[in-house]
Order: sequence, then structure tokens, then C-alpha cells
Amino acid sequence: MTLVRERRMQQGLRLSLPVAPRPMPPAALSPCSASYVDFLSIKDLSDLQKLAVVGHGSSGTVYKVHHKKNQSFYALKVIFGIRQQPTLEAEILKRVDSPYVVRCHAVFDNGCSEANIENGSDLSFVMEYMEGGSLHDVLRAHHRLPEDVISCLAKRVLEGLNYLHGLHIVHRDIKPSNLLVNESGEVKIADFGISQVVKGKFEVSDLQLEMGTCAYMSPERVDPERWNGENADGFAADVWSVGVVMLECLLGHFPFISPGQKPDWATLICAICFGDSLEMPENASPEFQSFIRRCLEKDWHKRATVIQLLDHPFVNRNSCGSTRKLVDYVLPR
Repeated sequence: MTLVRERRMQQGLRLSLPVAPRPMPPAALSPCSASYVDFLSIKDLSDLQKLAVVGHGSSGTVYKVHHKKNQSFYALKVIFGIRQQPTLEAEILKRVDSPYVVRCHAVFDNGCSEANIENGSDLSFVMEYMEGGSLHDVLRAHHRLPEDVISCLAKRVLEGLNYLHGLHIVHRDIKPSNLLVNESGEVKIADFGISQVVKGKFEVSDLQLEMGTCAYMSPERVDPERWNGENADGFAADVWSVGVVMLECLLGHFPFISPGQKPDWATLICAICFGDSLEMPENASPEFQSFIRRCLEKDWHKRATVIQLLDHPFVNRNSCGSTRKLVDYVLPR
């Protein structure tokens, strides 16, 4: 589930895998009231006025809310019925603090839900409100982006992943709908619902978890036996996803399949794991093509790392300290 604006259109490409039990996270949330509050002192959910529903998911809802005391707007993400299992997403959000990651201002449990769920409590995240919606919304409006915009976008996403990977956090679901945009054109990573904290290698059980969206998954996650996924550290999978997203931005449609083709699991697994040719626009620059090929190397051992990609000529071709190239593509409020 992503945090999006009220203009949100249909969700991005999504296919689901079979669900296996999720391992218990290492730490648990306290059982009541606010589990985490930042310097803005959001201490009570009753101070938040719901203005609009901006997103739906199978496990909860996202609202645009207004804080009655500090007069600020936030996105309130409510997960229904967490029951006895603490959520790793909350633990991750309490750890991260980066300008490249959507900020979590507070986490509450056993609060705010309008649903009456037996034998379970609700978990509420008070998140930074991203006025521009998601990259998915931007692509639906503009279809494709020029390379100089993609270069700045790639740099911000890679900076965010560099920060997360430094904390041993693998996102595992980088896709357009999880890259949110504010009114200044800043792109930030969101949604840690299937993320993992790793020490070295993934356990096999981790690879068998529900992935949510398989279209942006790497070969070692789709077919771990063929691509030695059992020994992958997970960080390389995020790099693959970045490559797919950036190629989609230039193509104007999802890679690996023909424009307008409705994908299924069999089509995607063949394209991701066995496809030899990679569609590249004829007008793509050599720097862009090199960047994409470094991301979409099927053998994760040979795939570029985030650090290597941050030094790539494509990412450094523009001065991306400013967001002026991205702000023109933010959807009007």
C-alpha cells in the first residue's frame, strides 16, 4: 500500500505470489498508545482530522489528514488487525531518517481504525504527506520522461537505497507506485511493507514470502534455484528494480513485454529469467544504455552495486542537487 494523493488513479502493474508465513521480527512494538513520536510531538490521533481517502490496500487505508494544533498535513496509513504479530515495517520506519525516504512522524497501535476487527489491533503511521502523488501517477500523466529527468530521479532513488543498505535494510519492492513526489519535485522511497533487515544472506524462507509485486523482481528472486538466489544478499535485487523502473520511464511502458500486453506470471518469469534481448529505445544515449545494462545484469554477482551506480556517468550527467528538472512533472494540486 502506498501513500498517494487524492487524485490517485489505478494502481501500477501488480502480480501476486503464493503467501508463506512471515518470520517474526526481532523486536516488538509496545502494546498501546504511541510507539514512536518525533520532534513535531504528534501525541494523539484525535488531533488528526481526516480529509480524504488517498489510497486503499488489502490490509488498510491511507488518509490525508490535518493536524488541528500544528496546522500541518500528513498521510495517515492505517493497517487493520495486526493481531499478535508485530510489524517489521514499523520497526524500520522508526530507524530511518533520510531526505530520500518518506518520513514517518509517529506510529500508534490500537488506534484510529473505523473497522471493528476481532482478536487484533490496528497500527497507524503518521507519514510525511507527498503532494505530487507517485511516480506511477506522473507516468500515467506524461507517459515517458526525458533522460535528464530520469538521471535526477535515479540519483535520488540510489541515494535513498545507499542510506537504507547502510542500515542493512533491503526494500524489496522498488516500483513507480512506491516512489513518491512532493510539491518541490523531490522523489522519496516509501512503503516498507515487505522489506527485510539482513545481516548477510537471505534465508530461503525470506525468498518465499509474499512479494506483493513480482513484475519488478530480479531473476534470483523469481527463480532462486537457477540464479543462486539462496546465496544472494538481497541488495542486488533492489538495483535490478531500479533498472526496470528507469527503463520504464524512458520507454513509456513496462519493459520485457509489448506495449499494451497484459502480463501474467508465466510471461514475466520467462522474460525476467530467460529473455536474452533487452528492449532499448533507439534514441537512448550510450550512458543511459550502459546504466540500464549494469542494473539489469541477470547474474546478481555481476550486477552493479548502488555505490558503483552513484558514480556512473548517467547519474552524474546533470547537476541534480536541485529538483528543478523534476518539479515540472509534478501533477497539479
